[in-house]
Amino acid sequence: MCDAERRLLGNALLDPSNRWFVLLSESCIPLHSFCSTYTFLNSSTRSFVDCFDDPGVDGRGRYNPQMSPFIRPHQWRKGSQWFEVGRELALFIVQDTRYYRSFKEFCRPPCYVDEHYFPTMLHLERPGLIANRSVTYADWSRGGPHPATFGMGDVTEDFLKLRIPRTHFLFARKFAPGALKKLLRLAPAVFGYG
Repeated sequence: MCDAERRLLGNALLDPSNRWFVLLSESCIPLHSFCSTYTFLNSSTRSFVDCFDDPGVDGRGRYNPQMSPFIRPHQWRKGSQWFEVGRELALFIVQDTRYYRSFKEFCRPPCYVDEHYFPTMLHLERPGLIANRSVTYADWSRGGPHPATFGMGDVTEDFLKLRIPRTHFLFARKFAPGALKKLLRLAPAVFGYG
């Protein structure tokens, strides 16, 4: 997954007019108009990479001691693979060989590179440039290894207005393909675009 993400960033960096790089899944929806999203990213001084210390089995429990001395257990971080990075961080990510090599060699299940590589590397090398949070909302309230998926039956005006937080997020996931028609119909009233 991270190989693909690094290639996407590398190709996008070829266009010097690209200033921000947002990785979303096919199940994401925008919560604001393009203009609002652009203004938000343009005014931010940090990139939005989810990055936190999880002392449990799904965090530090995935650390491989063979990554030492480059990465020590207290430096290990976790986060969502959906991110927004500015040009400086995108360049740093595609040029990295030190951490990438270690993750490629020693991060094996239950370690998942896409949940640990960017957060750990950026926490160690560029902590002042990341906000330690994502701009993509996911509902983890149902428990389990994956966030809730919202289908056509979930998508109502009240659900979108009351359940999906729009203050700190630009996007939301996970919406099933069957929800698309209702989302397109409700977007102008709920999100102000469409």
